[in-house]
Amino acid sequence: MKSIQVNNIGKSYHQIPALKDISFGVEKGELFGLIGPDGAGKTTLLRILTTLLIADKGTATIEGSDVVKDYKTIRRIVGYMPGRFSLYQDLSVEENLKFFAAIFGATIEENYHLIKNIYSQIEPFKTRKAGKLSGGMKQKLALSCVMIHKPAVLFLDEPTTGVDAVSRTEFWEMLRDLKNSGITILVSTPYMDEARLCDRVALMQNGKIMNIDKPQRIIENFSRRLCAIKTKNMYRLLKDLQGFQKTNTVYPFGEFLHYTAKENDIDMKEIIKYLEQKDHEGIEMREITANIEDCFMELMNKN
Repeated sequence: MKSIQVNNIGKSYHQIPALKDISFGVEKGELFGLIGPDGAGKTTLLRILTTLLIADKGTATIEGSDVVKDYKTIRRIVGYMPGRFSLYQDLSVEENLKFFAAIFGATIEENYHLIKNIYSQIEPFKTRKAGKLSGGMKQKLALSCVMIHKPAVLFLDEPTTGVDAVSRTEFWEMLRDLKNSGITILVSTPYMDEARLCDRVALMQNGKIMNIDKPQRIIENFSRRLCAIKTKNMYRLLKDLQGFQKTNTVYPFGEFLHYTAKENDIDMKEIIKYLEQKDHEGIEMREITANIEDCFMELMNKN
């Protein structure tokens, strides 16, 4: 039996589809990622799986319990961390944790071992009001609160949005530790670079799953030659490459543009000559290996 099983889930808001026949399964103890931009349907799906919304069609089970018929059971065995900080900001760190432990009939003392690695980092500030914490500390407190009752499955909705790079790294290290302890984790994120930190990912766009696989396998299946290009005038470079007759796709990626050709046969000399004719200076061009974001863009174009 899979820890999470989703079968043909559909959901619409005012006749506008938010989810379109979503199906996938998550193994026990797996760290599974929903990767996609805002509006992809990630939050709607998580709310259905945590019994906060009812789907228009399809079924889903968590640890064998149906998300509609057995919602009371599911609410006892899952932990849910929504996208927005939802703890009581006028209560202290310790007061928030005691409150959430009490809801599930637990105490901090009996379950401290579950959150020790996370909570110990903010315990020196346990008397501070939650509203006065930094983004990274709020994140650790929220995770401690959803872990205090020892959930079998953990749902995290864009937990690293709006926090600094160091806190993002620390948070994912904590998720790996939780995963290694046997907890099933379903996490959504708009950050493509976080996909590689999951065991498997579902790439989502416009309410549909475009691909499900291990991150490395998705990258290995990228079907096109890919080049990184930069010049001194990046905006004009983008416009000129979009107007080049052999261009298939061109997108900004940091300080470079990532480029693919229609026939998948990139002639670097021809492209450089074209750019020189357009009076570009400081031309740099090299072939590169695709990343998850390149794969996402390719799938989006196919769909």
